[in-house]
Amino acid sequence: MPEITRFYGIVIKMFFGDHSPPHFHAIYGEYNALISIESLDVMEGDLPRRAEKMVLEWARLYQKELLQIWQSQEFIKLPPLT
Repeated sequence: MPEITRFYGIVIKMFFGDHSPPHFHAIYGEYNALISIESLDVMEGDLPRRAEKMVLEWARLYQKELLQIWQSQEFIKLPPLT
């Protein structure tokens, strides 16, 4: 699973050829969540509240790029949340 970015101990990854709807994985320690790219809702799993807030803030910034990665299946490294 390619790593798209990493920030504040949070790793963002995406499986190519994964099931719909378009989503990415956010991993923080033992926590793991699947986040919908289109709605930015947590589809499955969970994250601590602060980590979830940072992931969603980052995803809003790069939502278009995330959807492009999902559709093209081309790996692109995105900048972290700063």
